[in-house]
Amino acid sequence: MKLTLRQMHYFDALARTLHFGKAAAAVNISQPALSAQIMDMEAKLERKLVERRHGRILLTEAGQRLLPHIRRILRDVQTLEEMLLQDRGLLVGGLRVGMIPTIAPYLLPRLIPHLQERFPKLDLKVREAITDTLTRELLDGSLDAIVAAQPIDEPGLHAEHLFRDRFFIASAANGSDVLQSPLTEDKVALDRLLLLEEGHCLRDQALAVCGNGRANRMVNFGATSMTTLLQMVVNGMGLTLLPEIAIPAETEGLRGLAVTPFAEPMPHRNIALFWRKSSKRLPDFGAMAQAIRTVAGEILTGGEDGLAEERKAQREPEP
Repeated sequence: MKLTLRQMHYFDALARTLHFGKAAAAVNISQPALSAQIMDMEAKLERKLVERRHGRILLTEAGQRLLPHIRRILRDVQTLEEMLLQDRGLLVGGLRVGMIPTIAPYLLPRLIPHLQERFPKLDLKVREAITDTLTRELLDGSLDAIVAAQPIDEPGLHAEHLFRDRFFIASAANGSDVLQSPLTEDKVALDRLLLLEEGHCLRDQALAVCGNGRANRMVNFGATSMTTLLQMVVNGMGLTLLPEIAIPAETEGLRGLAVTPFAEPMPHRNIALFWRKSSKRLPDFGAMAQAIRTVAGEILTGGEDGLAEERKAQREPEP
């Protein structure tokens, strides 16, 4: 009896997803190939590890006992690989990074070319998901690091501050929702505030900034992206909280949108790079953090410039 590391990796993926199709996609093989590898493991161990019940996949008692041992072995192998990578230079080889949906679409289009130019041997794999999912995958070793808003209350994680992302209010430029600047939180009409669906940290931040204990009055729209929310806003269906890092991408070519700043001190979120304290890739994470700071700084400056141009255009009369 001899299990391979590849089989352990496949079994770990199946235990995480409890779905053969999703597990196969996660490890980049076909579903029949994954099933064959799990069956081979069961034959070697002479034990059933998974069972199908009413269309669901469940771990058997033997599978549940085996799982923590397999994950310990995979973590030890990962630690060994990280130690060997340190001798090859900064950001060489694979790096699995997760990002929240209100950061990834604005940061990645500039970050990836920046990293490719400076670290051509880096094999970056990016996963976009909400904070709870990314945190869980970081803790179980599926990801090496994540970019998310602070705080994440996990003692096993280190947080490296990246940048401060200020909040603005977006409204239709021609309508009753236009707000005067500088804006205070109590001037935001809660019954007009559109939110992302539950699970998105930006939803929680909007509740913290504008809710003031009256969240039940907010519009329960449940969008999954800033783009959807802003299209609703432009069409006069309400207001939304807009992070500064999204301003250049989301407002380019989008006519009829007014972006209003809050009074100082402006509400904001702190974006950080998180990794496991046990990781041996601190130099890599330091280099990644610096690259993100550089790119984010350029985007945030663009947001300020774009906002200034928009305000100028709003003041100028139409010909």
